[in-house]
This record gives sequence, structure tokens and C-alpha cells, in this order.
Amino acid sequence: MRRLFFTFVLVVIAALVGVAVVRPNLRQSASDRTIRAIARVAPGIAADLRHGSDKPLAAKLEEKGFRLGAPAFVRIFKEENALEVWLSRNGTYELFATYPICTWSGTLGPKIAEGDGQSPEGFYAVGLNQLNPNSAYYRAFNLGFPNTYDRAHGRTGSLVMVHGDCLSIGCYAMTDRGIDDIYRIVEAALREGQREVPVHVFPFRMTSEKLGAMAGHRWAAHWAELREGYDLFEATRTPPLAAVCGGRYAFGAAVSSQCQRVTAQ
Repeated sequence: MRRLFFTFVLVVIAALVGVAVVRPNLRQSASDRTIRAIARVAPGIAADLRHGSDKPLAAKLEEKGFRLGAPAFVRIFKEENALEVWLSRNGTYELFATYPICTWSGTLGPKIAEGDGQSPEGFYAVGLNQLNPNSAYYRAFNLGFPNTYDRAHGRTGSLVMVHGDCLSIGCYAMTDRGIDDIYRIVEAALREGQREVPVHVFPFRMTSEKLGAMAGHRWAAHWAELREGYDLFEATRTPPLAAVCGGRYAFGAAVSSQCQRVTAQ
């Protein structure tokens, strides 16, 4: 009972602290802020709150017949606030889980310049050097912006992450629980030999109906390029290798020796 009472007092205090530090125009998770405040005075209780009610990753994987360390693939959809984790089984990829994105910043459309507050869209790759297990935002991996395509178009920016703690100025912020699973899956895949984990970022699910409704948008032509990679995965359930040819994304047979592949940094 004393432990429960102590936890309750800490939660109330930490929630008040969390409310006081919310930045304008940024959506944050009160639960993640509270857990961080509690962690400063009672790390053991914070760990219980952060992970206690969710199934362990090992149990989730076993339930669906996957193993930690299998090749991984990540898809992000801005409008749906969804991050999908796909894992390889028998040569093709199957959906393991969909995690809610706590927040991203800006509007639909790509990131153009450092400081524009936009979360990027496009085809990225994550290698071991891009992992940060000691991030100020719990755990993080660098998306790899600007990639080859972004640089070809003169886009600038740095340290665009997928991380925990629901706060974003250009990043994709998950809950701490979410990024714990995602990070461990990506890290395990890389450590077991996957050279890089592809991360494909879309403004929305690239259906004909949605693209038709967005036909007059300033980024409609760019999104049509993104759809090529989206459709290839939908058809084959294998992430296509993305390259840049003459300032455009290209995949599969369209990639020539003059093209430059999108790779991990």
C-alpha cells in the first residue's frame, strides 16, 4: 500500500511538472512526460509504469511466429499516424505490428530545409551507425535525412529521428513503449546481418482514391513518384531498393548504372 501511495503522489507531482513544460504548438504525451519526471526520483517505479501493462516483445513475436533478429522493414504514414513494422518470413515480409505515432510536425509534404519544422517523406535506410540507445528521447534511430534524393534537390537538415517521448520538431515521435519494441527489432535485424533496414515514409496510404482526391495539391507529382515504391511493395511484399536517377526515385528495372542508390549513412 505504501508503494502504491508513493507512486500516486509521484504521478500527481510529475504530471504537474509535465504540464508546465509543454512547448506551444507541440502535442505531447502526458504519460511519457510523467514517467520521465518519476524516473528522476524513482527509476524502478518508472520502469514499471513504462513497460508494465504491455506484453513483452518476446511474447508478441512468439504469438505471431516471428523471431527477434529477422530482417525488418518499416513503413510510416503521416496522415494515419501509423508506423508499421514488417518482418521477413520465408522470403517475403509480413506485417508484425502497427504502432501509433504520437506526433510528427509540419504538414503533408516533404521536408525542404533545416528549421522548416517538417517531418520528411521518402525512402530511407537505417544502419548500425544511426542507432542511438542513449537518446534524450529514450531511444532513437536517425532516419537518414537528407538522403540521396533530398540532396539532389538541395534539401537540408540533420538529426531527423524516430524516437520516444511524444515531442517532435521534424522527427517522428513514438510513445516510449512503442519505440522500445521498434528499436529492439531494428537493432536485432542489423546485428544479425541485415545491412540496412529500409524505412519508407508516406504522407498517407497511397491508394488511387486518395491520390485522386489530392490531384491538385502542390506535391501531387512528388507523391506519384513515392507511389511507385509503395505499389512495388504492395505487389511483391519485398521492399524495393530505391535509387535516384536524374533527380527522380527509381526502382527495380528502372535503376541503371548512372543511378545512385539510397543507402544507410
